[in-house]
Amino acid sequence: MTTSRYAAITLGSNSFNMLVAETVAGQPKIIAKYKRKVRLAEGIQNNGSLSEEVLLRGLDCLSMFAEMLEKEGVNSDNIAVIATATLRNIANSDDFCRRALPILGHPIEIITGMREAELIYQGMVATTCGEGRRLVIDIGGASTEFIIGDGDKVLLKNSLVMGCVTFNEQFFNSFPLQELDFEDAKSQVKITLGTHLTELTSLGWHCVVGASGSVQSVVELLSHRNESTCITPDVLNSLKQEVLAQSDLSMSEIAGLNHERAPTFAAGISILLALFELLNIEKLNLSGGALREGVLQSLANRL
Repeated sequence: MTTSRYAAITLGSNSFNMLVAETVAGQPKIIAKYKRKVRLAEGIQNNGSLSEEVLLRGLDCLSMFAEMLEKEGVNSDNIAVIATATLRNIANSDDFCRRALPILGHPIEIITGMREAELIYQGMVATTCGEGRRLVIDIGGASTEFIIGDGDKVLLKNSLVMGCVTFNEQFFNSFPLQELDFEDAKSQVKITLGTHLTELTSLGWHCVVGASGSVQSVVELLSHRNESTCITPDVLNSLKQEVLAQSDLSMSEIAGLNHERAPTFAAGISILLALFELLNIEKLNLSGGALREGVLQSLANRL
């Protein structure tokens, strides 16, 4: 049995995503994907509000989504629009949501970090084979979620304020990059983890899954090079050395690096390296899905 089409839209601090699906045999079947690197977190000003330039960048992406919704035949009643860390934290999020409403014809729901963690785990479970206790790490643009679960059951969830866009602004905005930039980033990760570090390690896990653009950028690069896509400390340290050898933001000399991912690549590598060391991670594999798939599953269940 096939149902009407529906769409899950997620407004992250780095990327805006939209999945269009219909339910086939009781499960969402994705029929179209849309994505744009909006990098909302880049536009956070000293007064805590989002700059007009970046706000307009976000609204322009939503206009594209609206056109695609019409093209795909999705009714505005059949969409979910979820926003995360940047829209959670900026002073003018109400203004953004007000201006977005007539574009999409549907209100934006700004979710808490804990709800984001739940949806990430739900998306991972729906798309990723595996058994035993799993640690899921999702490095977003302005927040990172940690979830430990067994099967469908979430045992622990945390959302901490660190991400590849904000770290890029803070530590990796001046080329050539230096070893000290990575050390400073690692110190910040350790501070941000704080007491959560003990909480995470005391529960333990059988395997680690990465559900984020930062992890995906590494996996895409390794795949392009016909190497194993399992991420290890050796892989990350080797990539760090490649980053340090670059002379500009384009990082064009790094084989297999998607040019869209280049601006936040160093920051993502720095966070991953710090987490591998602090959490004693030996290897990490990419999840089949994360937040957007979790939102899609929740929407499918509701409809």
